Amino acid sequence: MAESVATTEQSPSDPVAVGSEGDLPVVLEAAGLTKHFPVRRKGRAALTGPRRAVQAVDDVTLTLRRGRVTALVGESGSGKSTVARLLAGLYPRTAGDIRLHGETVNVKRGRAFRAYARRVQMIFQDPFASLNPVHTVRYHLTRALKIHGRAGDDLEKSLHDLLTRVQLTPAERYIDKFPHELSGGQRQRVAIARALGADPEALLADEPVSMLDVSIRLGVLNLLRDLKERLHLAILYITHDIASARYFADETMVMYAGRMVEGGDSETITQRPAHPYTRLLIESAPDPDRLAEGTASDVPAERGAGEPPSLIDPPSGCRFHPRCPVAMQRCKTELPPRFDVGDASGHWAACWLYGGAAR
Repeated sequence: MAESVATTEQSPSDPVAVGSEGDLPVVLEAAGLTKHFPVRRKGRAALTGPRRAVQAVDDVTLTLRRGRVTALVGESGSGKSTVARLLAGLYPRTAGDIRLHGETVNVKRGRAFRAYARRVQMIFQDPFASLNPVHTVRYHLTRALKIHGRAGDDLEKSLHDLLTRVQLTPAERYIDKFPHELSGGQRQRVAIARALGADPEALLADEPVSMLDVSIRLGVLNLLRDLKERLHLAILYITHDIASARYFADETMVMYAGRMVEGGDSETITQRPAHPYTRLLIESAPDPDRLAEGTASDVPAERGAGEPPSLIDPPSGCRFHPRCPVAMQRCKTELPPRFDVGDASGHWAACWLYGGAAR
């Protein structure tokens, strides 16, 4: 397959008209995105056994728009990070389409990948692991600027501007430090600055605050929100914490066992969850009000009991049906499509509860 990348240039600093979601330009979108990882076979099975695969991501469709944050929420192992790596071009996809400004993207290596990475950057979960411990902040940021051709005539000014943009000031205090000399929050800000060195249009943030102390998570999320508003970035925010998605994201998508199960604006998803799995996530999150009212004990003990399924041999039908307290017979055999819930514009759920009479 020939390498190609969308060539429409559009600077993140260009003005964006403020209006409804439909008025905001689409930066990055996925349609039917699928990723299966082959399982290595051993012994006699390598010659005679069936070829098996981990069905990590199946038929994922999402849209990232300029100036908006889309949260991807789910348990560990649900495929969220795999989606981010597919969108970043770090994994080849098994099926589906990725489009940048409406043009299909197929990048593997070389100049095509570099051109794509200049516009779509990823922020990893562990800032210490994503920074080279033997190099200083100056090295990391200089390398990012030079690789993407943004060093300019005054490199020192460009470095200081990046650190100022992520609120590491005065820049002289941080520029020559090594990663181990910084706190977790400061390291993550350096990682964000490195991503901004490419002047991207989209940021893929893979649980960017989960490795940080609770006391500084809010500061990093506020920084990302400020960058979104000032630079009109499209941000994919991956998290297992649906409460932070409500605070930070405009839109929330819920993922279970490699499949999307619900989506809509964050306020609707968290206040009026439609899918039983989304309800489980919300009820599992600490809620002082619910505890004070004594409603925590009203949640059935068997609700959501069990473990996520094996993605090598996932359940037929709805993948959540073995754990679902309201599963019907058709849930065990038929995969539900997306149904409009009807309580708010754009709110949908892949659940037979919204697909007509039960069988």
